[in-house]
Amino acid sequence: MKVFKFGGASVKNAAAVENVARILKMFPKDHLVVVVSAMGKMTNALEVLVEAYVHGHPDKMQRYAEIEFFHREIIKSLDMPSHVSLERVDKLFAELKDRLEKQVSDNYDYDYDQIIGFGELISTAIVAVYLGANGLENAWCDARDLIRTDNAYREARVKWDKTETLIVNRWDQLKQAGTGRVIMLTQGFIGHTDERNTTTLGREGSDFSAAILAYALNAESVTIWKDVPGMLNADPKYFSDAVMLRRISYREAIELAYYGATVIHPKTIKPLQNKSIPLFVKSFIHPGEEGTTIGSSTFSDSLIPSYIFKVNQVLISITPRDFSFVAEENLSELFSVFAKENVKINLMQNSAINFSVCIDFDQQKLDRILKSCLDKYEVLYNAPCELVTIRHYDQETIERLLIGKSVIVEQRSRNTARMVLMEG
Repeated sequence: MKVFKFGGASVKNAAAVENVARILKMFPKDHLVVVVSAMGKMTNALEVLVEAYVHGHPDKMQRYAEIEFFHREIIKSLDMPSHVSLERVDKLFAELKDRLEKQVSDNYDYDYDQIIGFGELISTAIVAVYLGANGLENAWCDARDLIRTDNAYREARVKWDKTETLIVNRWDQLKQAGTGRVIMLTQGFIGHTDERNTTTLGREGSDFSAAILAYALNAESVTIWKDVPGMLNADPKYFSDAVMLRRISYREAIELAYYGATVIHPKTIKPLQNKSIPLFVKSFIHPGEEGTTIGSSTFSDSLIPSYIFKVNQVLISITPRDFSFVAEENLSELFSVFAKENVKINLMQNSAINFSVCIDFDQQKLDRILKSCLDKYEVLYNAPCELVTIRHYDQETIERLLIGKSVIVEQRSRNTARMVLMEG
């Protein structure tokens, strides 16, 4: 059994959905678990809807109408018989519309998760109908019945034992009910609490969903289908001569994802490594090409340097107002501030009297962090900054990146160099 994950770009329009079917038909003898994301940039559109809902904007229903129109146009463009049932799609739109009429709670992250997951639910409902109409019988499964999490909305943590039981039981039911191969079609990114509330696994968490399912079912492999040929050593937007990493280890993939490589969600690798399940990153445009293989071997890890860029960063420097040293109690207090705001620290560095962190720039969160710290600390910040990470660097690769830049913070280990840069 194989697990396939298709991201938003691979289902962004009718032609893309049709391409998904073509890829699945390349594996006629395999049982498949197919994880699908929201269509195109729909998560962004739903985030705008969340803001309109939470803040009571008068254009809330207009935003909803635009989202429904987008999906209905894709359905109209798909080559399907006119009599196919869209009952599940209609029901999901009704549920979303009903959610928008409910009273806003006092927990923004909770409200966010109850709305944002409709992108995946509606996407998979459409894909399921199309596949079924084109000879690919499949079982649409609600990930909110499969992945059990805690109540940490927007960054929910998986309850592995319960999740594994739910997934295995559902898979066994499907295998017992079918006579041929099984295609389980489900959503990435979303799960559910003990109370049946929707949760999300973190932005871009569909890769992680695929890994969870593969782990629970002891899958043969996981394939992430992308609009790139595989994992590249740099973003082509920054490097015109970016090259593909044909084979890397789980450890290297974890490092690259942790530092911000966007091809794979950071949490994806570890469940696969624990069961030695290989991960393939392949192109849905050229599905016959080899792509990138992630597995146990570390042989190729250091052969090609990799560059990771995180733009729109802010470097915050914090100093105790009483001129005391930055001690453990200060760090504990400061980490609590960042945790409360659900802020991921991308880089940190401390000296005797100063603690600096580099984080994604978010003006509202930055303002709240400053307000929380100003009584006891002097706080300065630089923005916009750029955080650059180089794996398997040499001096030439570093100097190549510093032209026209000023280095504010620099860290180096045996394999990794990291720098916070500003223009000039």
